[in-house]
Amino acid sequence: MVKGQTRHGSLQFYPRSRAQKILPGVSWKSIKSKDTELLGFIGYKAGMASAYVKDNTPNSLTKGKKVIIPVTIIECPTMKIFSIRFYKNGKVIGEVLNQNLDKELKRKLKLPKKHNKKIEDFKDYDDIRIVAYSQVKKTGIKKSPDIKEIAISGNLSEKLNFVKEKLPKEISVKECFKEGIVDSRGVTKGKGLQGTIKRFGLTLKAHKSEKGQRTLGSGGPWHPSRVDYTQPRAGQMGYFTRIVYNCKVVFIGNTKEKDINPKGGIVNFGKIDGDYILLQGSVQGAKKRPLLITNAIRPVRTISKRSYELIELR
Repeated sequence: MVKGQTRHGSLQFYPRSRAQKILPGVSWKSIKSKDTELLGFIGYKAGMASAYVKDNTPNSLTKGKKVIIPVTIIECPTMKIFSIRFYKNGKVIGEVLNQNLDKELKRKLKLPKKHNKKIEDFKDYDDIRIVAYSQVKKTGIKKSPDIKEIAISGNLSEKLNFVKEKLPKEISVKECFKEGIVDSRGVTKGKGLQGTIKRFGLTLKAHKSEKGQRTLGSGGPWHPSRVDYTQPRAGQMGYFTRIVYNCKVVFIGNTKEKDINPKGGIVNFGKIDGDYILLQGSVQGAKKRPLLITNAIRPVRTISKRSYELIELR
């Protein structure tokens, strides 16, 4: 820790408590896309690596040269539609369950006894979304799928045609994202109970100071005689819901086309067998943690103009 640094810890993130859901909620109205597609996809963090790429970015100092950049590997098994939700004035007015669900899914989820509603039964609505589940059984992570409501871009007729087309099929990450920028939403690494020095970046007091070296110098005035919530205190650190904005998509592929597995697989994860996505830089969460990748909510031009041609991972 640098001595004399200013204390960090934004008050916008209060209260600093553990996340209630491993996959966070999304305000889908603020996310847009030109094409008719899913605006999000569930992936699983595999780890980080160094990517040996050719820089094709216009006006870049390293244009045409081979450079090494850090990337995060996210395994993205295919998803299926669990149900279709119809909205009116921001509220769910009905839900149609997929009749061709996996048998394993029926054992692990409590399904309603009567689900005879069909898509044709709904006529007066203003939005359609799907509840999708990941086929995580195709990976070596776990067996129970992750379920999340995901919005679709386009007008009502385009959304309805998209749902009817994808209802019996599997949806891959290649159908949702192309080379561009995305946002990563998920839960950070949990670090348990931590003190004020690590949690808020306070400067260590002098080694001869009284009442502790890793404590507050002052907890506020005598009057008002209370400890304000703005004062840094010890408590939970990590396992918070966070968003990493504008992650550059370096490559989207499949292990059959381009195998990126090292010998013996990725440490503490295993081998990737299927679709994956490479994002430049790091994203939140521990290995095997589910992440919700969405279209960029506030894209930056300088990042979107970056262009890399993957050669190999190191």
